[in-house]
Amino acid sequence: MLPKARLAAQGAQRLPSSSTFSGAIPLMAFKDDSAAFEDWLREQCAHIGCEVVEADLQYKHDQMTVDAFVFLRATFFRWAKRIETLLPQYAEAPPVLSVGDTHVENFGTWRDNEGRLVWGVNDFDEAAVIPYPFDLVRLATSICLARLSGVSNQDAAAAIAKGYAQGLAAPRPTLLDEQETWMREYVGVSDRKREKFWKKLYDLPAASAPAPAVAGLEMSMPDGVPISKIAPVYKKGMGSLGRPRFAALAVWRGGHVAREAKALVPSAWEWAHAGGPTPSRFLELSTGQFRSPDPWLDVRNGFVCRRLAADSRKIDLHNDDDHLDLHINLFSAMGFDLGAIHAADQQAGAITTHLARQADNWLHGAAQIASADVENDFNTWKG
Repeated sequence: MLPKARLAAQGAQRLPSSSTFSGAIPLMAFKDDSAAFEDWLREQCAHIGCEVVEADLQYKHDQMTVDAFVFLRATFFRWAKRIETLLPQYAEAPPVLSVGDTHVENFGTWRDNEGRLVWGVNDFDEAAVIPYPFDLVRLATSICLARLSGVSNQDAAAAIAKGYAQGLAAPRPTLLDEQETWMREYVGVSDRKREKFWKKLYDLPAASAPAPAVAGLEMSMPDGVPISKIAPVYKKGMGSLGRPRFAALAVWRGGHVAREAKALVPSAWEWAHAGGPTPSRFLELSTGQFRSPDPWLDVRNGFVCRRLAADSRKIDLHNDDDHLDLHINLFSAMGFDLGAIHAADQQAGAITTHLARQADNWLHGAAQIASADVENDFNTWKG
């Protein structure tokens, strides 16, 4: 996990706010946006037969005061409302089916159908059709706000942009057994970490779960094996806090297996643009043409179900100068994976044309503007 570095008390550039949002949606104060979004979230959860976890929403509110990076992760709904006003020059860029909530904590590993270790974007909850630059800008913004020691924001943005162009031109999955072998030492799981992973699941107290979640978990188990325990999972993630999440354990062929079910609601991008109810694009994006998807990842009864395993994990980013090369390589790989995701869209050719017209440092400049706006909201919330 990224270090929760405290923000400097001064230095945040304040940007003027527009009184209206593209699409004639008023730009309310942040706290009003937050309350309106959470009311909408309650309605969406009710549609799939569950209730928002109010304690997790309060936990999210508390965590949003930690630093601007955590705040960014928790507030994609606000980003979706603001970003086109902040960067109108990119609002007319080719729209593609996008990740939406891209940031450095939304990449991880999984096993594909061949048992190969794959790395890439592993959270598609906010998938929506969005102008393509905003996936890149949000990723670069997250790096700015994470404030990693020794990492230049300009170098990070350049690495993302370079990797993105390569992924767009020659898209493929990121396989850790072949192309990106350098990642393997950073995703290895020690015996201690494995013990800690399973102990955490064993210690979860069993409780009841909504029928749609139980049905989804049962369907995701191998060979219809009966579930031995279902437990609610609290305080996990950041942007999805409030949506009910459950873990299930079962015994299968001599050992334990685990699954997770998390309520899936429409993308906050649709909320921000006053769109009507739209089917989730989660599976369409997660199983795209140039991905080697997680075969245990599925949407069942309104819940995202996935396999839980000790080796499905993120690469930890270290806040020290000794890992500069790791960070730059990782940012390039993140850009590559986004390029491969966007390459599956019919607008891929238009993206290449649009990119060719951008200045070399366009991404860094856009991320600086977006970062300042997020810090303004963060300071308002914290104050």
